[in-house]
Formats: sequence, C-alpha cells, structure tokens
Amino acid sequence: MKVLAVTSEFFPFAKTGGLADVTGALPKALSNLGVSTTTLLPGYGTVLERLAGVLVPIAEMNLLSEPVTLKKARTGAGEIIVLDAPSLFHRAGGPYSDENGQDFGDNWKRFAVLSLAGAEIARGALPGWKPDVVHVHDWQAALTPVYMRQRDCGIPTVLTVHNLAFQGQFDASLLPFLDLPASHYRTEVMEYYGGISYLKGGLLHADAITTVSPTYAREILTPRFGMGMDGVLRTRRDDLVGIVNGVDEEVWDPTTDPHLPYNYGATNPRQKEKNKKILLQRLGLDTDPGPLFGVVSRLTWQKGMDLLAAAVHDFLSKGGKLVICGRGDRSIEQQLESLARAHPGRMSVYIGYEEHLAHLIHGSADAIIQPSRFEPCGLTQLYALRYGSVPIVSRTGGLSETVIDANVAALSARVATGFQFHPVTVDALRHALNRALHAYRDGNHWARLRGQAMKARFSWDRSAREYARLYERLTGTTIEQATDVRTSEPGPSRRSARRLAR
Repeated sequence: MKVLAVTSEFFPFAKTGGLADVTGALPKALSNLGVSTTTLLPGYGTVLERLAGVLVPIAEMNLLSEPVTLKKARTGAGEIIVLDAPSLFHRAGGPYSDENGQDFGDNWKRFAVLSLAGAEIARGALPGWKPDVVHVHDWQAALTPVYMRQRDCGIPTVLTVHNLAFQGQFDASLLPFLDLPASHYRTEVMEYYGGISYLKGGLLHADAITTVSPTYAREILTPRFGMGMDGVLRTRRDDLVGIVNGVDEEVWDPTTDPHLPYNYGATNPRQKEKNKKILLQRLGLDTDPGPLFGVVSRLTWQKGMDLLAAAVHDFLSKGGKLVICGRGDRSIEQQLESLARAHPGRMSVYIGYEEHLAHLIHGSADAIIQPSRFEPCGLTQLYALRYGSVPIVSRTGGLSETVIDANVAALSARVATGFQFHPVTVDALRHALNRALHAYRDGNHWARLRGQAMKARFSWDRSAREYARLYERLTGTTIEQATDVRTSEPGPSRRSARRLAR
C-alpha cells in the first residue's frame, strides 16, 4: 500500500516539536507492515542544505502563481519529496516565524501551496505513481483534502490533529487567492467566525480524522477542550479516532544514544548519575546530592510553564535543582530566566531547542516535569519513561493514559511509573513536586519507581498497526492486496470510503 504524507515538519530535517518526531517515525513503523510512505515537506533552507547532493528534481509546477520544483530523495527516514519554492521557504527563521519569533505574513500562501502540491501529486502529477491513501498533518496540510475534493480526486484522506489549538485562521479576503471558489466561504466549508480556517476545511473534507490519544479524541468534543471546533468535530464524531503516539526507539534509546556521555539501560541505571554530574558541571549548577528535575518543552501557557514558574521556588528551597530547555512566550521565558538568576547554582534555563541538550536532559534528570493544561498526547513523558526520568504530569489528554500515578495502590502493585496531579493549578503542581521529592529521598523506593518507568513500552508498532487498519478500511482492501495489485485507479468513492471508515 502506498501512502502520501503531507506535513510541515519531518525529523530529522525540520523540527519545532512532536509533530516532526511523529511524521519521521511513523513511516518507518508502517514499512514493517507493508505500507510504503512518501512524505511531502516544504523546502526550507535547512532542509535543502542537509539534503544537498541527494535531491533529484522530478517535476515543475506553478501553484497559486508560485513556480515550484518537486525534488525527491531516499533517506534513512524514508522516501521524501521536497517542495522547493524559493520565494516561500528560502528565508531565515523557523518553519513558521522569523528570527524575532513573528509569524510570517504569508503563511496563508506558504502552506496553501504545500497543500495544493499534495493534492496535485494525489491526482497523478508524478507519472506512474499515485497513492492509495493521503495522510495529512495539522492545519498546515489541512487544505489538501479540500483541494482534492474540489478537483474530484477520490483517493481517501486522513487528517491527523496533533494540537487543536493551532487552526490556520486567516482573513476571509484571502480566499480568492487560494484558487478555491467563493462558495467555500460558508459555515459548512471553511468560514470560521468571520474568517477562514484551514483546519476546519480539512476536518470537514477528510474521510477520517485521527488525533494522538483516545482521551484527547474525547476531550476535543467538549467546549472546554474543543478550541471552538467542538461543534465541527461532533458532526464528524463517527469518523474520529484517537491513536496514541509512540517512541522512535532507534532515536530515543539510552543504551545507544550518541548524545549521552554514558549509555545505560534498566540493568545499569547508575550510569545515569555520571551523565547527571556532567550536565550539572556543564551548566554551572551545584553538584551536591539532591534531585535534578528537567523540562524540555515549549514555554507556553498551554504547557503550564507559568504554573511551574510560580511553584518551583519551594522545590528549589528544599534542595532540588532544575534545568529547562525550550522556547515560547517571551513573558514566560523572562519569568523563568529571572528565577534562574535568583537561584544561582540551582536552576538553569536555555531558551531555544537543541536536540543534543534535550537528549542529555532526559539522560541525566531524575524526573521530567510536564504540567500541561491540555496535552493531545505528549512525547516528552514517553521519552522520560524510556530514559528512567520519572515523569511528573498533569492528568489530561495523553499524559493521563501513559503515566501511572504513584498512589498507594499502584505502588503496592509495583506498576506506578510517575506522578499525576489534578486540577492543573499552582498548588496541585507544588504538591506533586513535593510528592516526588519525598519519594526521591527513599533511594530504594525511587529505584523501583525508575525501574518500573523504564519497563513501560510505547513503541510505534502498535500505533502503526492501528493506522494500517484505518488505511485498509478506507480503501476497502488489505495492505497485501494493495501492494500486489499496483493500479493508478483511486480506491472507493469518498462516500463509500466514509462508510467503510465507520
């Protein structure tokens, strides 16, 4: 079976968060099941640099008055098609914003072109190749199903929502420039509170919708977590499924991780202490005995980083140390930096994302803190479990599904893997930090908790099987049949595909 994935991020070539980790890891897991994934991603300057000498031009197009070149490469992360559009993607900054953190003013066009390229590939723009399924990710690729429907392309589509808070909302005056009819400015299509929403268009046009945990799939049907889209999602309730994310066990493995000075596993976890000492020295923190807690996260309200800033003083005053790696809201960054200056030797803050430091924190910290107000799935806590960094998490979304709270019953049954707290308040977080600090002071107790955390397995194998079954339902065929019978004809009509998905 052939899948075309359309995404704005793809590890290891373009990453701001968990989206890249998912889109980079899922194709590898699917390949073991007979599913071949080709991923379309934007040709950011960094992508072209990393793939210099490998990319081969395969097609030229003019999309929304922009000349673009499609270039293909086969990498260790799978087959990829890079959308090389210099006027849209060759610029300083990140995938979505400039060097000052301001969103690019033409993001509406940049990702409409990405979506339209995906639709054209699905329609046969590459001679001799058509996908059986098109799988798009988040608002940046959500117009792909819209363009496909508008151009009568009947190949089944899947839209995965990684974070409903990001919806691709733009001024309605831009609609004529998207090569879409004026009739799309309706509540039943893309109109959204007087503007247009790319994500809404995708939610109403995709044959199936997935999100990254079963709990989040239920939560987003409610006004509290639906971010204004709960009504839209309730109309698609029968086509919505939650599939929990996994861990790329080749990239995140403490026994082989090249970012760690000392590798370790469940059988020799004391090597982790050597990494901890090296990290403390590197960051200029005190090396006296005591717990080191870490944070690898976007520093935003969603992630609860303002709560952490308000709660952490008590933890530091009781002998704890804290290291933070992340970027986000400037006001929260400044608040955390101010706290670090007020606690020299006890707290370090690195503003930005650095892959090496992220791995080193997981391979050194005694615990990882993730106090999110809402969390579709979360990957940080999965990495923490694998690396024996006991997770401290709020009870929401995928965090509630993947971490077992160290309550009396779970401790007695020896199944606890971390600490949950609820409600998501400063006092509840402070209490969770104190619970973890108290547990840490009992060396044997902490060692058991760490060992139980490292036994938890969240590989992509199970999740990939769920995606594969979804593809089979949408196409009305088995993966083996789709692999054996190579045809350029699309699968069932959208209407029959919808029925099969249900």
